[in-house]
Amino acid sequence: MQSLSTFPVSGASDLDAHPSFNVVIAYEDFDTGKHARKTYDFLVENLGRECQFANQMWKFDVLRIPTLREMAANDATLADVIIISCHGGDELPGSVKAWIESWLAQKVNPIALVALFDCPPEEFSKTQGIRTYLADAARKGGIEFFAQPDEWPDRRNGDGLLPFRHDPGLHGRTMSTLAGVAQQDPGFPRWGINE
Repeated sequence: MQSLSTFPVSGASDLDAHPSFNVVIAYEDFDTGKHARKTYDFLVENLGRECQFANQMWKFDVLRIPTLREMAANDATLADVIIISCHGGDELPGSVKAWIESWLAQKVNPIALVALFDCPPEEFSKTQGIRTYLADAARKGGIEFFAQPDEWPDRRNGDGLLPFRHDPGLHGRTMSTLAGVAQQDPGFPRWGINE
């Protein structure tokens, strides 16, 4: 089901100074939802002074219901960031792919699609099919793609991860700030942009 939480702002004049930042999360189960929520909380904690945050969470099972899938697709078209959190596997469920294709077919607002994988390190290779599908979806939508952990067999540095990178010319202050926070905070999960 859908849930909403917002980061409070002081008054109407703050809305001009603090733009809205909307995050849509699609998750497989309780554990992957928790993983995605921690990422969202990190964004609120580190960017909350600059933005008014809101999120909607959609469980994969709910996306099987056409009416709810359509509602979730509408949420995604209005989002700034879309997070898809799962355990991995060969591919996403058909209803999740239908949801993705639905919002891609509309004029999309997101600046980034984020894939979170909650699986043991020895199973990272089993996420390749989903990573490839989501990277292609991001390309179709003209948005950036981030994956965490970023274990791409053909694109590793010495520790197996891509460093977090961002082209500040693409998307303005918020993502630039996110990139800066990520590079300055050693506790930030290392994501790579895969284009």
